[in-house]
Formats: sequence, structure tokens, C-alpha cells
Amino acid sequence: MKPRERFLAACRCQPVDHPPVWLMRQAGRCLPEYRALKERHSFLELVRTPELAVEVTLQPVRRFGFDAAILFSDILITAEALGQAYRFREGGGIEMAFAVRSEAEIDRLELDGFTERLAYVWEALRRLRRELDGERALIGFAGSPWTLANFMIEGGSAREWTRARAMVREQPGLYGRLAEKLTEAVIRLLEAQIEAGAEVVQVFDTLGGVAGDDFEAASGRWLKEIVQALRNKAPVILFAKGVRDRWEELAATGAAVLGVDHETRMEEVLRRIPPSIAVQGNLPPELLLATPEAVRRGVREVLQAVGGRPGHIFNLGHGVPPEAKLENIAALVEAVRTGA
Repeated sequence: MKPRERFLAACRCQPVDHPPVWLMRQAGRCLPEYRALKERHSFLELVRTPELAVEVTLQPVRRFGFDAAILFSDILITAEALGQAYRFREGGGIEMAFAVRSEAEIDRLELDGFTERLAYVWEALRRLRRELDGERALIGFAGSPWTLANFMIEGGSAREWTRARAMVREQPGLYGRLAEKLTEAVIRLLEAQIEAGAEVVQVFDTLGGVAGDDFEAASGRWLKEIVQALRNKAPVILFAKGVRDRWEELAATGAAVLGVDHETRMEEVLRRIPPSIAVQGNLPPELLLATPEAVRRGVREVLQAVGGRPGHIFNLGHGVPPEAKLENIAALVEAVRTGA
């Protein structure tokens, strides 16, 4: 079975010879070939230059032979294409050009011309589809409206994500206007990615757990709108981090695959979702800082928890740590493929 076929079959909960493997944030900062590029180009240059984005996307696939490639990009290109630019602070973290905290600032976000401003994304995807030549699946992605809203309302990275949740509770109409606009932008972004060659798309609700009891109003209802708009065009992977008791709600979105973070027991998720929904995950990322044997043990534990259920895509419970050891990633891939 070709890697692409294996990956797409797993998304549909069809039996495969072994779980397909890809890792969130595949390149990260752990690959020497990626670090060499970063010495000559900024992160945003890599994102916005199609030939560079293609190269960074393919680097981990060449080195480790993953079953799928995920476009090298950034969730905040959605905000930028709406008119809220961003940059990286010298001391680390993100700074948005302005904070979105009023009707006037929401009105500054412009959907007209949104897809045209992201032409570099479509070009990178078209090139990637040609490079992969049907051997491996191509994944597109976007940040969820809730996760984007946190950055946009805070005005950048924050130690404590409080302003967006306060808006949900104290100004629900205002938050609804922003979430509605972001939902439409995410749908347009992912539709265009599919048209350009993405065979599967993933929505990252990385700050899903920040919403707490307000998850449905803050994130859940908007995720469902996105999935319903896309589910007949490509399989949708939904990854909501830190949302430990919302599995029935996430399943009800219609997503083909649910990502499971490493703080959640896989057995618990499998008890609570229908067998028609695939799962992705959930090896603790910190094991990639340990030893190959520790990685192999962790892989065995995840595979035992899944129990051979059709519809499992092996992944980490979050992104690849920058300090991940290359021998540990290689051990992960080998262990999944051999069941060792």
C-alpha cells in the first residue's frame, strides 16, 4: 500500500497494513537542513516564498519518509490576509499590528480580496502536489477562529489568554461578529487549499482548552460550521488541544478525524466517539527529547491503547519540540511501521 493510500484510507477508517505517520510541525527547528535555511531567510520569508515553503515542507518527508506532508505555513496568515499584519518580537512571541477589541477594528478586517492576498499559498500547494507525485498525501491547514481570535484580541502572544474569553462572556455579540468573519475566512482558506491540491485539511484549535466552560460559544459552534462546509470536499482533521471532556461535541462537528493531545487518554476518547471517526495521536512530544528506547515504549503504549482499531493516524500529541533528537524521530517511524 502506498503511503498516500494508507493515509487516506486511515482517514476513512478503512483497514491499513500499519498506521500512517506524520508529525505536527514536522520541520520545527530540529532539522539541520531547516536551520541552514533559517540562517539565510526569516520565518516569514520561508512562509511567503513558494519555493522555500515547498523545500521546508519536503525536508522531513525526505529524511523520515512520512506518509503525508503538511504545508509549511503559519496560522496567522489568515489574520494577515484580513488586514491585521503581524511580526515576531525580538524577545520572542508574536506582535499583531493592532488589537481587535471593538466594532471599528472588526470592520477593518476585509474579506474582499482575501484569497488573492494568499496567492503564495496556492502556488506552494500546486508545486507540492507535483513534487509528491501521488506517493504521499498532502495536508493543508488553518487555525481555528477561536485560536486566531485570541492572538487578534490580545494583540499578539500572551502569558495568560484572558481577553478573548472575557469578550465571549461580556460582549457575546461583538465576539460573534469577529468569529463569524474568521469562520468565513477559514472556510475560504481551506477551500482554496483543497482546490490547489490539498487532499486533507486540518483545523488547529490549539487554544481550545483556554475556552473552558465557554467552549461551545467560543469555538465549538464555529468549528462545526467549518467542518460542515468542507466535509464533502476533503477529509477534515480537527485538533482541539486541552479539550478533555468535549469528545461527543467534537465528534458531532462531522470531522473525519479527531486529533488527541498527549494529556488525554486515547482509550477514553475511543470509548466516547463512533467507530466511523478516525483518531490521530497521541505520543507525548517530550519523548523525542529522551532515547530511542523510550520512544519505542511510548509508541507501543499508544498502539496498544488503539488496539488495532481501523482509523488511527500515528502522531504526537502536539508539535515536534525544537530540541527533538533526529534518532528519536527515526525510531518513532520505525516502531510504528514494525509494531516494535
